[in-house]
Amino acid sequence: MGSRKVTTASDWQGRNITVAGLGVSGISAARALAGLGASVTVVDGGSSAGHEERAAALRADGVSVRLGDAATLPPGTDLVVTSPGWPPSAPLFAAAADAGVDVVGDVEIAWLLRGPDAPPWLAVTGTNGKTTTTQMLASILTAEGLRTAAVGNIGTPIVDVVLEGDDAYDVLAVELSSYQLHWAPSLRAHSAAVLNLAPDHLDWHGSMEAYAADKGRVYEGNQVACVYNAADRATEDLVRGADVEEGCRAIGFTLNAPAPSQLGVVDGILVDRAFVPDRQKQAQELAEVSDVRPPAPHNIANALAAAALARAFGVRATAVRDGLRAFRPDAHRIEHVADVDGVAYVDDSKATNTHAAQASLAAYEPIVWIAGGLAKGATFDELVAGSAKRLRGAVLIGADRALIREALARHAPEVPVVDLDRTDTGAMSEAVRRAAELAEPGDTVLMAPACASMDMFTNYNKRGEAFADAVRALGSTRA
Repeated sequence: MGSRKVTTASDWQGRNITVAGLGVSGISAARALAGLGASVTVVDGGSSAGHEERAAALRADGVSVRLGDAATLPPGTDLVVTSPGWPPSAPLFAAAADAGVDVVGDVEIAWLLRGPDAPPWLAVTGTNGKTTTTQMLASILTAEGLRTAAVGNIGTPIVDVVLEGDDAYDVLAVELSSYQLHWAPSLRAHSAAVLNLAPDHLDWHGSMEAYAADKGRVYEGNQVACVYNAADRATEDLVRGADVEEGCRAIGFTLNAPAPSQLGVVDGILVDRAFVPDRQKQAQELAEVSDVRPPAPHNIANALAAAALARAFGVRATAVRDGLRAFRPDAHRIEHVADVDGVAYVDDSKATNTHAAQASLAAYEPIVWIAGGLAKGATFDELVAGSAKRLRGAVLIGADRALIREALARHAPEVPVVDLDRTDTGAMSEAVRRAAELAEPGDTVLMAPACASMDMFTNYNKRGEAFADAVRALGSTRA
């Protein structure tokens, strides 16, 4: 960690640490470091009542808080700990660089706080599918009888988990974002997976190359397995470029029949040709495709990646099957809401970028597609061209719907399009009604927006809830 290495709790005593951001991870890091004897100051540009309330709680714990100024480095700072969303270009970090002060993230702090007998980390990253795969992995590890938790970017601050002690868990399933990996130079996982790579968060990283490089950090120092997507050459390239421990293996996953050192699918069975005595001649049955819920292609890929990490940790095949059977995905991830008049209504509000929407659209046919929101600089030609034959119709909502409408006009001119020019609370209800008018029995009305939600909703969860409420209301009128 730069010029001053920290390896034990006592090394934090007396340090002057600035924590950037008054969010969940920032609060967790601030409390942990203050508890270890550091002098901690949290800085945040906000000054709302919510900020004041959180600041007051921290001050009661002996943490200094400065609101309304997130650019000035507090005097005497010898380390900055950032929250994941803060971009590298933030003025605070420029000030830190000028002062010769290191900047790290909460994941780096958690890694450095681990004791000598800490549980190993099985790490998951990728543009899409991270949370589902991490939760699948935790379910499989639990089925093996291991004490585990799904942590990191998934919601539980990893610093809090580490401070529970080395003997609290046998192994951790750790979801990591590109933001977190950027600020975690010391991380060395037991095994790790990059699920896929597609353009996302390029405003933060600056380029696709920088984004991929940060994702690839998850492979550095891996001990047993670097798991990659055989259908995504970029993930394999990251493995080839990684500096790993001697004997660490590259393990692919594929929706096709697997080659040696891969996991894949044969006749509706998930099979392992990587962690078997004779990879050339043997394959171990792990589970049936029907054990994966929902059995959409991209979710089967998630299950294979989770299985690969579990098998790298020595988990039995039966635990893979039992863990996948026990797993239930979170809401708003290709979630079947209801059938109304022979039409299925599916909520994939979590599909906030084109790569996720493409995977969702590939799982159904024919589709009336509800899409739109904040494009975040994305283009939609490739998505629409690849999905045009599946579309019965499209209903467009949100600030950047014109971009999707124009892509539909270019690549699917025969598909009827409803363009909803409204952002009020009733917009989703009208979108569902208009989609129902376009749909025929046997169709799927799929909300896979390919866009962020913040133009109309607080987050993708609220967007998904609005869709589900509208579908239920539609069903009650048709009952």
